Amino acid sequence: MKERNKTLGEFIIENQNAFQYSSGELSRIINSIRLAAKVVNYKVNKAGLVDIVGAAGEQNIQGEDQQKLDVYANEVFIQTLINREIVCGIASEENDDFITVEGSDQSHNNKYVVLMDPLDGSSNIDVNVSVGTIFSVYRRITPIGTPVTLEDFLQPGINQVAAGYVIYGTSTMIVYTTGHGVNGFTLNPAIGTFYLSHPNMQFSKDGSIYSINEGNYVHFPQGVKNYIKYCQSEEGDRPYTSRYIGSLVSDIHRNMIKGGIYIYPTSSKAPKGKLRLLYECNPMAFIVEQAGGKASDGFGRIMEIQPTELHERVPFFCGSFNMVEKAEEFMHDAKLSKY
Repeated sequence: MKERNKTLGEFIIENQNAFQYSSGELSRIINSIRLAAKVVNYKVNKAGLVDIVGAAGEQNIQGEDQQKLDVYANEVFIQTLINREIVCGIASEENDDFITVEGSDQSHNNKYVVLMDPLDGSSNIDVNVSVGTIFSVYRRITPIGTPVTLEDFLQPGINQVAAGYVIYGTSTMIVYTTGHGVNGFTLNPAIGTFYLSHPNMQFSKDGSIYSINEGNYVHFPQGVKNYIKYCQSEEGDRPYTSRYIGSLVSDIHRNMIKGGIYIYPTSSKAPKGKLRLLYECNPMAFIVEQAGGKASDGFGRIMEIQPTELHERVPFFCGSFNMVEKAEEFMHDAKLSKY
């Protein structure tokens, strides 16, 4: 008889000793995210039936219109993490500032902070395209017993102890890493349980998909324009296939399974880039590297960037290792040709 797949809960318990700090909190954080994801998944999947789609009438710190589900997902993830009393601080793309979390005894004894994009790609909700949640976990820097400070959140990505995403699509999945490879778990909606469906996920070294919003081509730096022309030229295994959904989670998830590169560069419209270093790029970079891929700002490793502000934006290149390396070559060559 075929052995059934492990549940996410079983997998967490079996692998808890692999964590650098094996005191249970990190496992409980992943369990909390699993619970919040199921709640948000329920709302996402009934979004077409109730008055929950559309804009909430406010803008987030980025100046973007908040969708109603953005606000809802943000509240669900924050409250779930606070109620479990396992983190000392939370930072969300939807909030201006970080949240300090006290224990029920007003202590500040928890060791971890969580940073998140509660509903990435939410502008796609109304057109029934997959959206997702991205999360990142760090061990605090400030002394245990004191309130968290900005320093606890402004850590380079190499300090992450866990990162992952939830994709709410034709099937709902949690994909995450704690620094020991990447595993994906698919929700069985009939019983509300996540099962290990994609063990040891890996990027192929090369791929045939490039994902970029080519509508912004005229605004891109020359190195990116040259790389796009390279992807489109008929030579060897090229031209590559262009696939761009506009939901970061969906685009990277597809490229991890099929092989490809995702690019959101700087542009004349977004001179610093659009994606957020702390809520999107660092967690995705951790996942991509753990799956054998590469993540860059076009010139260097994303996870080595020292953040200077909570909502910092950076250009982002990630995916199959050789494809990202080739894109970096074009970026370097274009920079050198300026001088």
